Amino acid sequence: MDIGREYLSEGEVAQLTGRALSSLRNDRSRRRGIPFIRWGRRFIRYKKADVLIFMDSRRVETDDTTRGEDR
Repeated sequence: MDIGREYLSEGEVAQLTGRALSSLRNDRSRRRGIPFIRWGRRFIRYKKADVLIFMDSRRVETDDTTRGEDR
């Protein structure tokens, strides 16, 4: 995967996020989850920034991170 690219395929997004392709496809059909770009019937791309925002939005703070302690 070329991290320098701005847009990612669904396979690259699945690899990066650890989500199954079927989950990404179900989310798209329900218009939820990570924003995507559809060009034609089969060309799907995700903006890398949107994928990272999606992942960051699911971040769970722990006691150590909220107190600023390093271990």
